[in-house]
Amino acid sequence: MKYRFLDHTADIMFEAYGSSLNKLFENSALATEETMVNLKQIKPKIKKEVNLESKNIENLLFDFLAELIYFKDAELLLFSKIKVNIKKQKGIYKLKAILQGEKLTNKHEQKVDVKAVTMHKFEIKKVKDNYNATVILDI
Repeated sequence: MKYRFLDHTADIMFEAYGSSLNKLFENSALATEETMVNLKQIKPKIKKEVNLESKNIENLLFDFLAELIYFKDAELLLFSKIKVNIKKQKGIYKLKAILQGEKLTNKHEQKVDVKAVTMHKFEIKKVKDNYNATVILDI
């Protein structure tokens, strides 16, 4: 399982999973995108590259998901194919992501408008050899 949506009274909450931090970030991004649109309708026509860094892995995930929301708001871009590469150098996590998708049009089945990622219950934890993230999106 890549991710699952959880019950939440006012916002969207999900848990994402990954066998590595790269997979965890990819699956968290896909869950965020799936919240906004039917991903099966988003074709990988446009490519964007995102480069971020942080001393803290949770902040890096938060910033990465916020970047996806920015692309939706500023450029009407949504992504269905996401490849993440995270490296840790000198205590700094560095993320390079390749995002592929297309502009949102009225041909796409829209779901909800995500306004922001929240820090409420936000966490990443390692469970055995896998990673889990809990995220709440403000809608």
